[in-house]
Amino acid sequence: MSDLTSLSVAAMQAGLKARHFSATELVGAHVAAAEAARSLNCFITETFDQAMEQALAADHELAAGTAGPLAGIPIGIKDLFATRGVRTTAASRILDGFIPPYESHVTAQLQAAGAISLGKLNLDEFAMGSSNETSAFGPVISPVRAEGSEAPLVPGGSSGGSSAAVAARIVAGATGTDTGGSIRQPAAFCGIAGIKPTYGRCSRWGLIAFASSLDQAGVLARTVTDCALLLEAMAGFDPRDSTSLDAPVPAWSAGLSGNLQGKRIGIPREYQVEGMDPLLARLWEEGADWLRDAGAEIVDVSLPHTTQALPTYYIVAPAEASSNLARYDGVRYGLRVVPEGGGLVDMYEATRAAGFGPEVRRRIMIGTYVLSAGYYDAYYLKAQKVRALIVRDFQQAFTACDLLLTPTAPTGAFPIGARTADPIAMYLNDVFTVPSSLAGLPAMSVPAGTDANGLPLGLQLIGRPLDEASVLDAALAVERRAPPIPAPVPWWRS
Repeated sequence: MSDLTSLSVAAMQAGLKARHFSATELVGAHVAAAEAARSLNCFITETFDQAMEQALAADHELAAGTAGPLAGIPIGIKDLFATRGVRTTAASRILDGFIPPYESHVTAQLQAAGAISLGKLNLDEFAMGSSNETSAFGPVISPVRAEGSEAPLVPGGSSGGSSAAVAARIVAGATGTDTGGSIRQPAAFCGIAGIKPTYGRCSRWGLIAFASSLDQAGVLARTVTDCALLLEAMAGFDPRDSTSLDAPVPAWSAGLSGNLQGKRIGIPREYQVEGMDPLLARLWEEGADWLRDAGAEIVDVSLPHTTQALPTYYIVAPAEASSNLARYDGVRYGLRVVPEGGGLVDMYEATRAAGFGPEVRRRIMIGTYVLSAGYYDAYYLKAQKVRALIVRDFQQAFTACDLLLTPTAPTGAFPIGARTADPIAMYLNDVFTVPSSLAGLPAMSVPAGTDANGLPLGLQLIGRPLDEASVLDAALAVERRAPPIPAPVPWWRS
């Protein structure tokens, strides 16, 4: 039964259709794997019993020929998506015990396609972090380990529970959210694939907000094809979300070929940062060779405002966070702390002090500062102007090429606790992913090799708005040529 957890989503679909195994057997194997991997701390809330009931229903639908395209496929849901009747926390004490009476658009789409959720996956609190160490429910431990070491590593963030669960073969795929790299960086750290689609491709309705102009739902899975299959179900127009794009959702999985004849791939010179790991630089060059072998022409391009992207992001994102998180006041839902003899303002202060972790408080304070009178023009308004220049850089680059190839993260995974004392060092994890988030572009990380310690490294493909098809095709070309990343040895079962 354990072999079922090693199958791709595409192979699971084929096996279910051919009756080689049942949905009950498939989901049961993944539930058993999840129970054996609780030490990784991937889940905040488990829904295993509900999943088995849904698997039985999926078997009936498969037998009747009425099943959806993802019927019986076991997945995990990042605990930032509201799920009707299932606790939704955003990995924060301030929402512990919150049970939504509604379903997010993305999870409703996946349910309609037949996907079966095993539960809500751990993350950095309110998606604020790059290592999944800010969760109020404790850090997720990566299933990946460095060669010759037993030191626990971070799985990346903020979608660390999603990346770890997929890499550990606990789920076949998982939802994630990406504000500045929170799908792509954890995918790279865990040796899997992850795609952030164009901003607006997937509805934000029912998604707990961090930074509304940046947040975008996406997917993590073990192969490019699996990402395409899951994204097809998640994407689509939603009139309840004013930023949702009213655009058709292509059958991306059916159109995958890996043939890049006629495509031009740009190599942005500004991404060659000082101090880059020589192995990563070499891997980047190899990636360009793989794409050339697939038929693409490699061209040099410039994104001159790249160096300003990270400081711009860490002004815009905290500013939006300070506004979005103002709703958590202890009045309407979530945690409420009322000091004895205190008034309304005392309740606000006590609730937020007890409910928000240090990183969330830090970003709220930064955001409140840059939006305050006397500083709005100097910081927030200036950051928005630079953001417009970053968008223009990409527009100009895409006159010379169809896609961009860059590293996903500057290093492989690092030990838990190694960077928690230095927020700036932690923020630098997103140096390669933030620019495309500021521009709202589709971008994908695909595993491409390993560092000197045997830890996975990823390459990133960035495309024009709404051109997920080209991003997926180029990622497939890399996937076919890159050395395979071995599945983690399941040390957590011992």
